[in-house]
Amino acid sequence: QVQLVETGGGAVQAGGSLRLSCAASGYTFSNYCMGWFRQAPGEEREGVASIYTGGVYATYYVRSVKGRFTISQDNAKKTLHLQMNSLKPEDTAMYYCATYSLRGSGYSGSWCHARLASQPTGISWGQGTQVTVSS
Repeated sequence: QVQLVETGGGAVQAGGSLRLSCAASGYTFSNYCMGWFRQAPGEEREGVASIYTGGVYATYYVRSVKGRFTISQDNAKKTLHLQMNSLKPEDTAMYYCATYSLRGSGYSGSWCHARLASQPTGISWGQGTQVTVSS
């Protein structure tokens, strides 16, 4: 059974940094699409960054976080990270980790991002961690 546990959220001032972690268990952690999503009150859940864990670690970022956020994986610890720098009040949201098993190989980060955003059958989600950025 896939389990994802997010940690690292908190309250920071604008311009600050946070590092989110998503500890995964119950699967091999290889050849998956994994990503970070966020949802602010009254808003729809949106994808923030995604990574293809099979081989080249292809990544994708939405425009609003590109250059500020970095998604990475630690295969030995089966952990996904999201380093968030230069945080803005509009980054305030509940952040969720997601994973989706793949067959085959050679996927891109953008493909993974779109696939996760479509919320396919079999996608797994963590419980979320709150990020609050004050001005």
